Amino acid sequence: MFNLYLTALKSLAVKETNRYLRIWVQTLVPPVITTSLYFVIFGNLIGERIGQMEGFSYMEFIVPGLIMMSVITSSYSNVSSSFFSQKFQKNIEELLIAPVPTHVIMWGFVIGGLGRSILVGTLVTIISLLFVPLQVYSWFMVILTLLMTSTLFSLAGLLNGIFAQSFDDVSIVPTFVLQPLTYLGGVFYAISTLPPFWQTVSQVNPIVYMVSGFRYGFLGVIDVPVLLSIAILIIFIVVLYAICWYLIEKGRGLRS
Repeated sequence: MFNLYLTALKSLAVKETNRYLRIWVQTLVPPVITTSLYFVIFGNLIGERIGQMEGFSYMEFIVPGLIMMSVITSSYSNVSSSFFSQKFQKNIEELLIAPVPTHVIMWGFVIGGLGRSILVGTLVTIISLLFVPLQVYSWFMVILTLLMTSTLFSLAGLLNGIFAQSFDDVSIVPTFVLQPLTYLGGVFYAISTLPPFWQTVSQVNPIVYMVSGFRYGFLGVIDVPVLLSIAILIIFIVVLYAICWYLIEKGRGLRS
């Protein structure tokens, strides 16, 4: 039985991987181009006027945040669009009646989101080497934060795909929720430079903890405690996983 589930998981993961690799011009190239523009505009042009931040050049400071931003966007959009497409085409019904647990279905989509986000993050990191030298303070924190954030937003994308009733619904959350939270998540600035009131407000934004943990892995500087960042990620992953599992198990929004 275990081998059957493993084969099903492998099949789903391979299908999701082939999906974003087959249309790599749409899935891999745009994040790299967008991030390159951020490097040129914010790093080279504006960064020279800002100077140093937290003891590093502004370009060095924003690199981890830009990588994390591309990882968040890629993992979320990959799963939300893929899951909704299958729901729209009625292919999801084949998965629901297949003799595999809901956990296998979920991880098949999550692995696809993980793969795409890691690949995009790697490409963005390579592009960043054209602007600043790579330095890593803790590989453990870099890898841990990357994997946990990718998993979290893959689950968030899955939740969006479950509730979405049209292709417009798939784009609403990234445009009006995810993007503002990312820009206000400390990608382009240190939370410690904000007035006390806005520092308190920023603590409500979960992306602050992800960017802070990832930046700590690269530069060794933090806006919030490392253990708190990890704890927030674990809590959100567990909560979103439980919600997605329940909705798929009950067929909410999936069965006609």
